[in-house]
Amino acid sequence: MEPAVAEDSDLEKTEAPSPRRLEQAREEGQVPQSRELSTFFVTITGVLALWMLGGWMAERLAGLVRTGFAFERDTAFDVVLMIGVLRGQLSGALLMLMPLFLVLLLAAVAAPIALGGLNFAPKALGPNFGRMNPLKGLGRMFSAHGLMEMVKAILKSLIIGGVASMVLWSNKDHLFDLMVMPIEAGMADFSGTVILAAVLIAASLGLLALMDVPFQLWQYNKKLRMTKEEVRREGKEQEGDPQIKARVRAMQREMARRRMMAEVPNADVVVTNPTHFSVALKYDAERMGAPVVVAKGRGEMALKIRELAREHDVPLLEAPPLARALYKHCELEQAIPAALYTVVAEVMAYVYQLDTWMKQGGLPPQMPASLAVPEGMDPGSPDE
Repeated sequence: MEPAVAEDSDLEKTEAPSPRRLEQAREEGQVPQSRELSTFFVTITGVLALWMLGGWMAERLAGLVRTGFAFERDTAFDVVLMIGVLRGQLSGALLMLMPLFLVLLLAAVAAPIALGGLNFAPKALGPNFGRMNPLKGLGRMFSAHGLMEMVKAILKSLIIGGVASMVLWSNKDHLFDLMVMPIEAGMADFSGTVILAAVLIAASLGLLALMDVPFQLWQYNKKLRMTKEEVRREGKEQEGDPQIKARVRAMQREMARRRMMAEVPNADVVVTNPTHFSVALKYDAERMGAPVVVAKGRGEMALKIRELAREHDVPLLEAPPLARALYKHCELEQAIPAALYTVVAEVMAYVYQLDTWMKQGGLPPQMPASLAVPEGMDPGSPDE
């Protein structure tokens, strides 16, 4: 029973969404959204815009009304002229309302950005025929999310209606007094009451948005939760299958070994331990500032390097401390450290003398003995 329980737990969405999962959701156009936050942004922005631009808009509106009713008698009986007057009135009204429309548009765009950030998802622009299924549409309507949205819509209507009714009821006597006031003073007084009601409504919508935003963030993360199996699969996709990675590393090591062994025949000398280490050196005075390690190995690899060197008549020099120092402190295809210049120079001098002797004959050169390396460069003991 325990394996079955473990398998079931792997299929439960208990893990927080990974950064890759969140990125994929954003690419598909899925970002946290709150209609209440958007409603609040648009409402409070509209109220502030009317409060700041109300006087200017009232003057423009009064001018439009005056010009709309002031025209010649002949114009009233000419359809073409009346259409021109109407066109002028409509253009003036649009120009008057344009600042308000632009501010509301910016507020409508700013609300989603404030919650989910700026996101452009081309995938979301494509057709989704699954959403055109009426059965799925009904399912969404009667789902828990749909019921929650309906409750919020009802609550929002009650809040707006309740606040407006409260303001009107508390100012009912004052509103009746407006009927006997001059029209300009009455309109200014009434506009103040309307602005007060709008501010209170916007504040109540702000409280609703303050409760809705954390809920939407929690629901968004809950929707994107992952199972343990999905987390493991994503980890394998991003980091690669361990078996495949091990196989790739093995292939890379084999290719590096083959390249290294291919350089042994071109080496000038192979310094040995004599059985534990082998290091092949090459030096070209015209291209290199110092001798370079072209191959190195220990154990079986050291044996193969020595065998290959013998096959291609590469000189072998037994110098245990130097072989250990070269193996420890030198990397492939890199020059030897400066601390080993002197001792390696003795080795290269012997190699050149050996090459001259083999070509010209005479007395064979004496193999250098007791090649000492600087203190601290030899990592092992002489019996290695």
